[in-house]
Amino acid sequence: MAHAIMGSLPSGLSARGVIKLDDTDLLASRPEQTRARWGRTIAILPQEPWLALDPTMRIEGQVGEVHRYLHGLGSAEANKSMRDDLTEVGLGDRTQAYPHELSGGMCQRAAIAVTHAAGASLLIADEPTKGLDAALRDGVVERLREEVDQGRLLLTITHDIDVAAALGGMIGVMLDGALVEFGPAAEVLANPRHDYARALIGANPARWPIPAVPPAGGPIVTATGLSKRFGGKTLFDGFDIAVGRGEIVAIVGPSGCGKTTIGNILLGLVKADRGEVHRTTGIAPTRFQKLYQDPPAAFAPHQTLRQSLGDLLKLHGLAWAQAHASMQRFGLGQELLDRRPSEVSGGELQRFAILRTLLLDPVFLFADEATSRLDPVSQQEVFKILVEAVRERGLGLLMVTHEAALSERVASRILKLPD
Repeated sequence: MAHAIMGSLPSGLSARGVIKLDDTDLLASRPEQTRARWGRTIAILPQEPWLALDPTMRIEGQVGEVHRYLHGLGSAEANKSMRDDLTEVGLGDRTQAYPHELSGGMCQRAAIAVTHAAGASLLIADEPTKGLDAALRDGVVERLREEVDQGRLLLTITHDIDVAAALGGMIGVMLDGALVEFGPAAEVLANPRHDYARALIGANPARWPIPAVPPAGGPIVTATGLSKRFGGKTLFDGFDIAVGRGEIVAIVGPSGCGKTTIGNILLGLVKADRGEVHRTTGIAPTRFQKLYQDPPAAFAPHQTLRQSLGDLLKLHGLAWAQAHASMQRFGLGQELLDRRPSEVSGGELQRFAILRTLLLDPVFLFADEATSRLDPVSQQEVFKILVEAVRERGLGLLMVTHEAALSERVASRILKLPD
């Protein structure tokens, strides 16, 4: 729906009907008229911020060029506006960083700064708070409300019930492409009429039952004395961690404090400045796996999901019957296999990533905000499957999350990193 409004639907999809903005039918516009609105009249804050940011440009340049080229400001004035924008989203000290030097949450805030700088009359925010801790989430919500107070229209797509409640206004609940409920936010959230709307609210992690925690088995991964500096900042120093068989360990902390870096060090994807990491010997490296915060990072963009999944099955001698059974369990239709990663939703792509990883029968899984793309109902279902894998297979699960309620309901142990 958001891309239909923008006029940026992927190939193979088309929109019918009428979409009016200021008495203009957007669907009746010529391509050059549609492109002329981008950034000026309509701006979108995408769900995957790292896809919206230029990997070859520093953050300061990406915000600054909006002020220079879109608004025609001089260099000094544009730089001042850029610094103000980045400071307001908590990135005043990271203006010279490249996107790959920022955490997922920081990239999200950088994308918010770029979108705000555009000053469009209609702002479409697609999951603007995913991957952010509570304090930053509340800050983003406040910033979005300020956009409305300044006279802009705001269309927000979110799975976070708390965000929907805080933003207020009108709220719609969609299921299978249909709007099943619509009305004032306070009314819909307090007295939902549709079964799916009630299920969404009831699936909030804060309402999950607290499961019994069985004792952990022997350690699969152990690290001692880990230290890491990045971008002139010490992320952690002298950090110890161990994850045992059949154990779920959660790492929590503010955005950018080094949670993802710890998991990457345990997998050997990043080297620590100091410290030692020991993994159980005699186990194939492919059984130490990662679920990425941004699912497009785990898929070849030009391959269909059928090709991607087929390559994995062939390489590891697995049968399509196993994949089809897992797809059914994850609520993924067979028709999705013939689409590319950009042609499915972020939630569907993340479920494919989880499915693909579990097919490899991992002994250790690093889940980096693995369900941040999912609605509460899907999140609960996916964590049920992950917890079953932990209990039945003896999988060791290290999870990074900003959701305190989620870690309290799922994890055996919780490790907190300071800011």
